[in-house]
Amino acid sequence: MLQVFAGLWGIAGVSLLLLSAIGRLLPLSLSAFDMPLSWQHWITFWFFLIFMLYNEGYRGFQKAFSPRTAARARYLSRSATPAQAIFAPFFCMGYFHTTRKRQIISISITCTVILLIILFHFLPQPWRGILDGGVVAGLIWGILSFWHCCWNAWFNVDFSHSAELPQHS
Repeated sequence: MLQVFAGLWGIAGVSLLLLSAIGRLLPLSLSAFDMPLSWQHWITFWFFLIFMLYNEGYRGFQKAFSPRTAARARYLSRSATPAQAIFAPFFCMGYFHTTRKRQIISISITCTVILLIILFHFLPQPWRGILDGGVVAGLIWGILSFWHCCWNAWFNVDFSHSAELPQHS
């Protein structure tokens, strides 16, 4: 029972984090379109939207984060310890009980995202909203791909993505 709870808590926690980010950024992004936009704004918007859909949504989430995180949630649903169950969302995101490389990458990406959030905060509208729009699009792609991978991880026996566990596991 603990293991199933841990897997579901991991999925729910990661989902809540992504949905929270979408919920905070979407109004800021939409408010940019309440202003008159010049051609430079529109070019930036479309360029950054496509850039973020490809790099954040497809490459970042669909090809890397989502299958790995779903595999880690699947692992929890079968083998979680009490500590892993309590901190399941952090486990799923690769902050602990993973390879050293994965842990460094996960922490580095988190620090980079925090830095970008701080920097974006200082941008005036409509520039902030334009950039936030690309981020929101990537996050929506990301959460949908995450849920798809979770479904496959739990209900498809052929789900073979690595959970990137340490070698001694």
